[in-house]
Amino acid sequence: MTARIGVVTFPGSLDDRDTQRAIRVAGAEPVALWHKDKDLKQVDAVVLCGGFSYGDYLRAGAIARFSPVMDTVIDQAKAGLPVLGICNGFQILTEAHLLPGGMLGNDHLHFICRDQKLRVENADTAWTTDYEAGQEIHIPLKNMDGRYVADQRTLDELEAEGRVAFRYLGFNPNGSLNDIAGITNAAGNVVGLMPHPEHAVESLIGTGRTDGLPFFTSILKKLVNA
Repeated sequence: MTARIGVVTFPGSLDDRDTQRAIRVAGAEPVALWHKDKDLKQVDAVVLCGGFSYGDYLRAGAIARFSPVMDTVIDQAKAGLPVLGICNGFQILTEAHLLPGGMLGNDHLHFICRDQKLRVENADTAWTTDYEAGQEIHIPLKNMDGRYVADQRTLDELEAEGRVAFRYLGFNPNGSLNDIAGITNAAGNVVGLMPHPEHAVESLIGTGRTDGLPFFTSILKKLVNA
């Protein structure tokens, strides 16, 4: 039996179907989860997908963080459930304090949509083992509030503990401190990033590359071999 990976849909989610397809392409079974339901349907991992949950009112992810499903996600993530937050999902993870820091508007004050070059900094998380540390990849990026910020102590801890998972290369698209594109928690089961790996799993679409597929094959291998 293959792994079952849940994808949460909030009001305003845009990429839930794309994420489900990416999970299916990787060989796992996607399971649709609704934001009002606390039941995670016994999934083996959860993805919080991209979009503009609740219209990004107050702050991006600030309202979605209080959706009923998040009570269960937070509890189970703390107990070891693998959780991936993509774009708006990353914002939700910071609002839920599953990941440190926060997200602010892009420093240039414009929405940005481009293919983005990244460097893999940590290939030891539940979601990145099919990469190699130092590997350079291209992943689509699209956001308005993608500027990662944190106080200096938090930044120092992330760097010292190897918890920066991905870093922007060549061009910092939003003013994120330390060129941070994605981070992980200390346990390595919770990862958040602004670029969209679900848009880079098939050669015919997105970047024309499959650089995002290892996110989903990594977690599948971890769960199947657990």
